[in-house]
Amino acid sequence: MKVLAFGASSSEQSINKALASYTASLIEGASVTVLDLNDFAMPIFSENREKEFGIPEEAQSFIDEIADADLIVVSFAEHNGSYSAAYKNTFDWASRLVKKVYQNKSVIVLSTSPGPGGAQNVLNLALNNLPFFDANVLGSLSVPSFYEVMKEGEILDASVKQSLLDLIAKA
Repeated sequence: MKVLAFGASSSEQSINKALASYTASLIEGASVTVLDLNDFAMPIFSENREKEFGIPEEAQSFIDEIADADLIVVSFAEHNGSYSAAYKNTFDWASRLVKKVYQNKSVIVLSTSPGPGGAQNVLNLALNNLPFFDANVLGSLSVPSFYEVMKEGEILDASVKQSLLDLIAKA
């Protein structure tokens, strides 16, 4: 099984990328590719830029990564109650190439934050929106208080780890 994991954040120390990567690593026998949204940096989307310059190659690369996967594990960072600008911009450009960005792939949707909210607002937003873009959502989990739950690359909270294992069992 080919698994694509990414944190929907541009932070170089993204806790969401860490959570997505960790979750993907729990899938036995999987070939895991971990994306960094910084590798897909593009100008801010606008129809004017698209008309003048066309769609950046990075948008096609993002679509190609999704197309090559059997399962996607994405963890959303919450910026002011919504998607990070990095994810939204990547998604906006990609959707100009393929409206159904997630291409009927199975998707595990996660979110985390340092605080008690666990980025629940953006998780709810993603759960409402992803099916419109052809994501086959298998399940979701919000992980609050990331730095208390995960240390040195390992989930220490037994209930959170079991919830992640339950999610990947659906894949």
